[in-house]
Amino acid sequence: MTRTLAFVFSALFPLAALAADGTAPVEDEFVRPVGDSDLNEFLWVNRPIVVFADTPADPRFQQQIDMLVEGEAAMRDRDVIVLTDTDPSARSPIRSQLRPRGFQMVFVDKDGVVKLRKPSPWSVREIGRSIDKTPLREREIRERREGG
Repeated sequence: MTRTLAFVFSALFPLAALAADGTAPVEDEFVRPVGDSDLNEFLWVNRPIVVFADTPADPRFQQQIDMLVEGEAAMRDRDVIVLTDTDPSARSPIRSQLRPRGFQMVFVDKDGVVKLRKPSPWSVREIGRSIDKTPLREREIRERREGG
């Protein structure tokens, strides 16, 4: 019995190491830096939530990211991805387009329209309610009920 357990564990440990080495594709990351991304990349595919701050040490930025990560399952169900921008001097295309001042959380719907701007952190529950009120999300919910 001990040999069997040793064999099973020896077979599973390399798999666990592969899963933990962080080689997941960037496209699958829930929270990612803005970089050179453009909002047009997400049209009709995702609902970007862009979290801006002047520094990653901003407590509001950290609180917003923590809340979003805690509610990742609920946000992924709504096709949300989180983009972060904490370097105003980099002048990313998204920062130039949305023009935040200091901390700001911006929700952009799948059609590319800015639906929400908040100067303070919002809970996943509040964000989810805002998303669920949009016509696109209401249609998705209706189609999901009818289709399956």
